[in-house]
Amino acid sequence: MTLRNRTLLATAFHAPEPSGMEVLEEVLISIDAEGRISDVLKSDAPGYTEKRTALEAAGVLEVLPAGSYLLPGLVDCHVHAPQYPQLGDALDVPLEVWLQKYTFPLEARYADLAFARETYGMLVEDLLANGTTTALYFATIHQDATRALVDICLEKGQRALVGKVAMDHPENCPDFYRDASPEEAIAGTRALIDYVRSHPQNREILVHPVITPRFIPACTDAALEGLGALARECGCHVQTHCSESDWEHGYVLDRHGMTDTESLDRFGLMTRRTMLAHSNLLTASDMDRIVERGAGVAHCPLSNGYFAGAVFPLRAALEKGMHVGMGTDISGGPSASLFENARAAILVSRMFETGVDPDRAPEERASGAARRIDFRQAFHVATAGGAKALDLPVGQFTKGYLFDAIVVDTRAEKGTIRLFDDRDAGETILQKIVYGASRANIAEVYVGGQQVR
Repeated sequence: MTLRNRTLLATAFHAPEPSGMEVLEEVLISIDAEGRISDVLKSDAPGYTEKRTALEAAGVLEVLPAGSYLLPGLVDCHVHAPQYPQLGDALDVPLEVWLQKYTFPLEARYADLAFARETYGMLVEDLLANGTTTALYFATIHQDATRALVDICLEKGQRALVGKVAMDHPENCPDFYRDASPEEAIAGTRALIDYVRSHPQNREILVHPVITPRFIPACTDAALEGLGALARECGCHVQTHCSESDWEHGYVLDRHGMTDTESLDRFGLMTRRTMLAHSNLLTASDMDRIVERGAGVAHCPLSNGYFAGAVFPLRAALEKGMHVGMGTDISGGPSASLFENARAAILVSRMFETGVDPDRAPEERASGAARRIDFRQAFHVATAGGAKALDLPVGQFTKGYLFDAIVVDTRAEKGTIRLFDDRDAGETILQKIVYGASRANIAEVYVGGQQVR
């Protein structure tokens, strides 16, 4: 089904700002022929009743069923597409061991194009079913497999940003899985950019190319320098890992004598379209630099619990005006659901504020600062926050934005949300959705006004 050139009547929720969650009761949302929102008419606006009556008479009004609510599509700002087969396992060792023992051998398998197509097809379908309408993907070093991921996103209708991973450092990347040289890493990235931008099925720019140095330990300085030059030339998105764990953060300090943020900036890889995954160990000056450059951070609360050894200061970042989105970090995080990650973000923020050591008195174990967020900020980060970080016009129900949305059925038979008419209304419904929604509750998924699930 398509909602293009139609108007939808629904109760909707969106959060264009961290502190600006809005309940849109029985709102009229009109979608044009290109899948953009052409009008948003609230129920208390002048002319509402007349327009609703006229649309009903013309037969172009789509009405959400009772118990169903409209949310912006979820925006996953950090996904390792090739790691999907190990989602939910291989979480028993530190990051530096995990890469060598489990992850690099798995990613090397994507030299097999048939394996890549099968796995990527499952991944994109499963993410859409979980309500993820936009995903920022790390692929592998393999050109054909990465192109297959682009093709699959276009075929299945997911908005995506896809990067061929660049990793050429012989000391930190295995012989069986790395770019042979800096020149190969850069040329492969350029080839993918050309493929995405010239793709005949990508006329609506559903898929964007991404310059993707895996992280500083995996790249030589020559590769980082060349990729920075390419970013300046093409204006593409950039994604990488930043100050993720004590090991990775310490490695960059030892090698470059500065933090990840400072080093990436000197190579020209810190732009308005840069997404820094994790960023748990940022200094105050790192945060200021990220805000100044307009770059974004992908907050991955579940993954950070396994590999970071620290909690990203989400509230402080939002208060600084930093662009922050949510990331599942498949498979460093064991869930493909952004709702589960939103819940984790709320949980870890509270633990960050209160402290966790039971051997200390409450006043001694507490952080001494306001750290916690609630469901409103988590919802913002998983939708409009991620969209802003990616510089994409999605994530909110505002005129001129693309209509990427999900319908949450709170009455789904196998769903995990329970509403009670005598007590649940307004933002309480959204709170129950954020805390309770599962895949079974995602009834419909739209990207650019087209139903894709």
